[in-house]
Amino acid sequence: MPPRVFRLAHPAARERAAQYVLRDAPDGWVVRVSEPQKKREQEEKYHAMIGDIARQTTYAGRPWDADDMKRILVDEFAEEMRQAGDPLHHDSRLIPSEDGRRVIQLGIQTREFYVREAAAFITFLYAWGAARDVRWSAPELEPA
Repeated sequence: MPPRVFRLAHPAARERAAQYVLRDAPDGWVVRVSEPQKKREQEEKYHAMIGDIARQTTYAGRPWDADDMKRILVDEFAEEMRQAGDPLHHDSRLIPSEDGRRVIQLGIQTREFYVREAAAFITFLYAWGAARDVRWSAPELEPA
């Protein structure tokens, strides 16, 4: 029997999910209720924004490619969320390297963002870019 996914968007969907669990789910199966994962549209938008930011700004006095800038911006965003008292659900950890001469960051992956976290990240990118006069490359990237 294939796994089933129910989006709890209205009372009828909740009822179908409950009935499936009560009547049809095999013994031993697991039920997990969680926030929805980010949408593909959100991912496309923040990647385009990060590309614009990487092409037009510097960080710590130098330019960075989009991959590095993404890591920088995600770290800045995660810190802002911590400071606001709403850390990411999969927040990072800093550990020392084996030889004690470096710090290694573990944990934060945008692929694990919930919808609300991706939306907050996009808002953060708008603010970060606006503070640095970033011009968005596509009309759909302009803030609403």
